[in-house]
Amino acid sequence: MKILHTADWHIGQLFYEYDRTSEHQTFLNWLVSALQSEEIDVLLISGDVFDLSNPSAASIKMFYRFLSQAVNASPDLQIIVTAGNHDSAARLESPKPLLESSNIHIIGLVEKDGEGNIDHDKLIIPLKDKTGEIKVLCMAIPFLRIGDYPAVADCGNPYAAGVAALYEEAYKHAYTKKVDSQSIICMGHLHTQQAEITDMDKAERLIMGGVECIAATAFHEEIKYVALGHIHKAQRIGGKEHIRYCGSPLPMSFSELGYKHQVVIFDLDGGGITNLKSIEVPVSVELKRAPATHSALSEVLSALQQLPATGNNSGLAPYLEVRVLLDGPEPALRHKIETALIGKHARLAKIDSRFPLSGSSGGDTEEVIQDNLQELQPLDVFSKIYQLKYSNPVPPEMQQLFNQIALEVSQMETA
Repeated sequence: MKILHTADWHIGQLFYEYDRTSEHQTFLNWLVSALQSEEIDVLLISGDVFDLSNPSAASIKMFYRFLSQAVNASPDLQIIVTAGNHDSAARLESPKPLLESSNIHIIGLVEKDGEGNIDHDKLIIPLKDKTGEIKVLCMAIPFLRIGDYPAVADCGNPYAAGVAALYEEAYKHAYTKKVDSQSIICMGHLHTQQAEITDMDKAERLIMGGVECIAATAFHEEIKYVALGHIHKAQRIGGKEHIRYCGSPLPMSFSELGYKHQVVIFDLDGGGITNLKSIEVPVSVELKRAPATHSALSEVLSALQQLPATGNNSGLAPYLEVRVLLDGPEPALRHKIETALIGKHARLAKIDSRFPLSGSSGGDTEEVIQDNLQELQPLDVFSKIYQLKYSNPVPPEMQQLFNQIALEVSQMETA
């Protein structure tokens, strides 16, 4: 059986307030073609189909149109979708009874019986070859929230221990159902230890919490392939070729400039996985930085003037990150940059401003402010914060304006 692993589509996501509908549709069209050309038997989508738990009607329509196009183009295709932390598990599962008649299985919830025991049968999806014989049992585990996993007593990390216990129990249940010629694979949407993260993944860590990392040992050694989602950079985990994040198909931050997005494809038989490879996903909208390094504003504006004109290009303009080095506040910074970009084939997404490093560490300055706050006058606090941020003293005219405001506030308080 030939399997394709993808995840973290984030349909409906805005990239610095820019709509990405066209990008997502281009990816889905490409994926339908790839499923055909690669003669894929099974498509695994490991969570975060949508960017929001309450996606727009247009986003939902895009997803279900893709499912329809995929199975029409490849009638024998089997699809398994698991919910990620961005998805609403119940909402994603709502059309489940209808879709299962088309060999499309959606697992969003961890169902339990009346006594609170996990119904592992609902998490084990049998996959059949073209003759109708079951060849693979897939442990389709969605993103696990509190209450989804077993409680483990006397442990330092209840989440990690509970998730590992659920995977162990699910594997044991699957093993009781398999026959000698069958293989077991699994899906997960979680953060593993040693995973390399991008700038966008750092935001995910804040959602997940800093300690909720799962060891690669949570996945039984007899599991032939572990299809992971949640981390947006493709990588193998724990030095294991068969434990993988496929990464997101679209760029999620400018840290991915030059990174090749991909899906993972492999063959699976009773002996294990073979012919594992990644296929690059074409990028429909380019990421650009100008200039290449943080530079003075005059140099930045000059670099922006060198960008190609809109009239000479077709298609969607690249997303642009402008990198500027400042020596103090620049209230008109955005206006100057936007003016320089008029008529250019670029969409301003981000202004990355930096300031020269100061001689003293920011931590020391913060400690002085905290320790002596009661003794400092408002201008002293303002001056220290300004120095901390811009590595320069407050200009005299700004000191005068600050004193004027402080005086007006004081007069209002005593009136």
